This record gives sequence, C-alpha cells and structure tokens, in this order.
Amino acid sequence: CWGKQNLKSLLKLIVIALTPAAARDEFQEELVIRPLHSGDIYASFQFRTLWDTDFLQEGQKVSHYRLFPKSLGQVLSKFSVRELHISFTQGFWRTMQWGQPFIPSPPGAELWVWFHDTVSDVDGNWKELTNVLSGIFCASLNFIDLTNTVQPSASFKPLGLGNATDHRFLRYATLPREIVCTENLTPWKKLLPCGSKAGLAVLMKSEKLFHSSFHSQAVHIRPICQDEQCSSKAWELRQTLNVVFDLHTSGQGKKEWSLFKMFSRTLTEACPLASSSKVYVDITDNPELFELSPATPLLGQAVVLGDRRTYSVYDLSRAETFGQLRSFNLLLRWKGDSDMLRPLLHAERYVAGFGLQTGEIHTVIYNNHPYRAFPVLLMDSVPWYLQLYIHTLTVTSKSRDNKPSYIHYQPAKDRHRPHLLEMLIQLPPHSMTEVTVQFERALLKWTEYTPDPNHGFYVGSSVVSALVPSMVAMRTNFTQDQPLFSSFVPVKEESSYFVRVYTEPLLVNLPTPDFSMPYNVICLTCTVVAVGYGSFYNLLTRTFQVDEPSPPLSKRLANLIRRMRGVPLLT
Repeated sequence: CWGKQNLKSLLKLIVIALTPAAARDEFQEELVIRPLHSGDIYASFQFRTLWDTDFLQEGQKVSHYRLFPKSLGQVLSKFSVRELHISFTQGFWRTMQWGQPFIPSPPGAELWVWFHDTVSDVDGNWKELTNVLSGIFCASLNFIDLTNTVQPSASFKPLGLGNATDHRFLRYATLPREIVCTENLTPWKKLLPCGSKAGLAVLMKSEKLFHSSFHSQAVHIRPICQDEQCSSKAWELRQTLNVVFDLHTSGQGKKEWSLFKMFSRTLTEACPLASSSKVYVDITDNPELFELSPATPLLGQAVVLGDRRTYSVYDLSRAETFGQLRSFNLLLRWKGDSDMLRPLLHAERYVAGFGLQTGEIHTVIYNNHPYRAFPVLLMDSVPWYLQLYIHTLTVTSKSRDNKPSYIHYQPAKDRHRPHLLEMLIQLPPHSMTEVTVQFERALLKWTEYTPDPNHGFYVGSSVVSALVPSMVAMRTNFTQDQPLFSSFVPVKEESSYFVRVYTEPLLVNLPTPDFSMPYNVICLTCTVVAVGYGSFYNLLTRTFQVDEPSPPLSKRLANLIRRMRGVPLLT
C-alpha cells in the first residue's frame, strides 16, 4: 500500500510537470553595457520570468511553481496584488552626465502597489504587505506606515494589463534613508531560477557592485499579454540591476574596461533554464569613441528612449561565443572623448532659507528641446512635520507665471499622513521652470526624533513624469524578439516616449532640543549624591570610640625587656 501511494504521488508530479501551464513558463536574461561619455560604464542586468497563470480568478488556487519564485507568488495571491514595483538604490543617478537610465529609481527604497478592486481593506493589506516584503528582502520596509504613504491620483498608472483609474487601490511610499547592502542583494539573487550559480548572475559579486558610483536593484511584477491579440495572459516578474562603474573610484586610471575588471569574473555558461541569454553592447558611437574586443558579426538595432541605438549582440546560448577557453570576457578601450547630448528632460530640487523656523522648497525642471513644448506631471510627497503654505505656491517659466492646468493637493494631518501635491505643467521649449513653495518646521516630541537628530530629516524625491517628443518613430506593435531593456514601458504613440525623472532627496534640519541635557543632569545629580549625601550618611552611621594615648617609647621598651625577663610590666 505504501508503494502504491508513492507511485501515485510520483505520477502526479510527472503530470504536473508536463502540463501546458508549466511548460509555457519562460525565463530570459540579458546584460546591456553602455559606455558613457564621461568614461564610466553603465551595466544593466534584466531578468524576466513569465508565469502562465491567473490566480486572481475567483476560486483558482496555484500550488505548483516552476520558474516563478513561490515566496512572491504567495504574496500576490494572499494580498490580491495587481502590480508590485519595489526598488533599492544606493547613490543618485546623474542625468546630466549619464543620460536617462532604462528604468529610473530614486535614492533609498521605493514601493508602489496596485491592489485588486476586490480588496475591502487596502490599508490593512498594505501594512501586512510591507511587513512581509521587509522579511523577504531583509530591508526596513516595516517602517512604511500611513505617515509616509500617499495615494497619487495621476502619477503612477498601471504598467500592465488594465487601465485602472481608481487610485483608492494604489499605495506609494519611499524611504530615502534606506541603506542598500549585501543583505538586500542576496535574497534578490535567490529569486532567480538559476540563482547566482549560472548565467549572467555569476557576475554579481557584492564586493564589486557596491564599490561603484550608483547601484540599484528592483523587482517589478505585473500582468501582461503574451501575444498582440492578448488571447492569453501571464504574470511577468522582471528583476533589474543597474550599476555605474566610475573610472576614478575603480583606481584603474586608464580608460579601459572589461568584464573581469568590472566584476572580477567572466562568463562561462548561460543559465540552463533560460530560453534567451544575451549580452548587448551599445556601439552607436563606435569606432570613433572606443574599441570593442572581441568583435561579433551579430548586430541589432532598438529604439530606446526616443533614440535609435546600435548594439553588438553576444548570444550566450551559442558555444562559439565562449571560444576554446570556455570563457567570455569583453574588453572596451577608449580612443578619445566626445560631447554628450543633453537629455531633453531634467529636474533638480533644493531647500532655501535660513534659520530653523521657515524655509522654501525649489523644484527646477528643464526642457532642453529646442522647439517643442510638452506637459509634465510633478508629484511631491512632503512629510507632515514640514507644514506647507500652499498659498505661496508659484510656478514660473522664463520669468513669467506658468499656471498649472491641473492641481491635486491633499493636506497633511499631524502624525497621520503627509502632504501630496500633483501638478500638470506645460514646459515651454528650451526653458527652465521653477516651482517654489514655503513651509514651516514643526516641533516634534522628544520621542519622535531619530537617534542622530542633528544629522537632519530626509524628504523623498520629487517625481516628474512626461511624454517626451521622440527623435525617431517609436514601435507600438508587439514583438517577442524585442530586447528587454526597450520593452518595459508600453508605447502607445510613435511620436513620444514615457520618461520618469527623480530629483535629489532633501535633507532638512528641524528645531532640535539639547539631548545632552539629560546626560549633564545625571552627572550633576550623581556628583551631588556622592559628595553631599554620601558624607552626611557616613557621619550618621559611623560609631565613635575614645582611644587612650599610647605610652612613650622608653616605657614601651622597658615593658618589652621586662616581658622577656618574666618580670611584671610597668603600669
């Protein structure tokens, strides 16, 4: 009987493994290397896992996981998550020096989630979800609560299926002070089907990744269509890791890069579970700017961020890519310098003013297009302890008032929710638009200060979203052979492409009490107790005795001699 039960269990496992749902799961990996005009190297890893299931249907449960990580699948099912986007970033992306990244992210931790419209208690699911994700990624996401969570009305639309407009099911929060380290990278790598044992993930050595100018890792989960007619749907898990290696921090001194110098490792094989494993090198400026070795006859073109780029493609699934040594190492050698094209959209933010009572937040948005104007959507989330004077809000472009066509403002509640400000602003061509608003600093309770209050309090980055005019026609049709780095954001118009820009986080000082005063009081009190009360207590408890005067020395010597002779002592 025991043998029959084992045989039945084995047959069930074989049937499950051979079902079409399991067989249609797919995993792809790719690495994009883009030499920057500053001499730095931008490396972008992208891993995509397609899960052919739809557990959001009523009554449907999923118990088999082939490539999709079970920990994330259970999270999606339990909390009815429609889309999930989370990123951990160390450093700030320098748009004016490096251009636009493939997938932007703000410094620190960012989390925004779309819940299914059947969820009745969104805030409860949001709180439990942040605690679970905090454990999965070994991060401080449990510090996300209602005081730093907002519900954007227009800035964060779903990137997958559906055109949800009810922002009640959307939650957005940031932790600008979150520190990214190996503890966050290790669980991120374990979500990959091959882990860090094979494929492109072999290059992810913590010592090298965190010794860089910029490092960002993210997880994006959304439902997508598997074909152009959307006859079948699937869940897409996209894991991205972006890193910028600085020429000066690396200590090399020469404008020469290779996979081994960047990651201290080379590629030896593709992930056995991957249907596609490729390395792309941007050679649009080659051979004027740099030399690439080894060369490859495989070339590809893709429209990325409104520009047509040319790439050298290395297919890791082909044996000839690794050569006789079974090792693949790329070498890039610079020949000269060239001027960098300024990005069409750029933004920055800073705090002005003096003292610890009032201040002013300045957000500057640049439109570098020579003759095209386009609208941008600005979103600001300001903590409650910075009390905004919304009547002082001004928007100026070219020294003229620029009235926003749409404004959504949700005032803060002390210790309950932050400020939320969203504006739709039209940027004139080749202009600088400045948004200013005044604020007053609140006085916190002494238990609400951080362990290092004199360091200051961080305010999350502003978010600028826009459809920027494209230099070439964007591809709106659906193709399976499209590279991952150019297919993340859906394109609906050929004349424009979507860009999201994050500004710098702010560091604001608040009125801080003298936390050294308790220490001084304790020291003074202990001194008074030890000197004053200690002496008084000693006098009260000591017993006094009258001591007789000692005899003179001659008498003591005489008694000593008499004692030796056995004669009675002198009195």
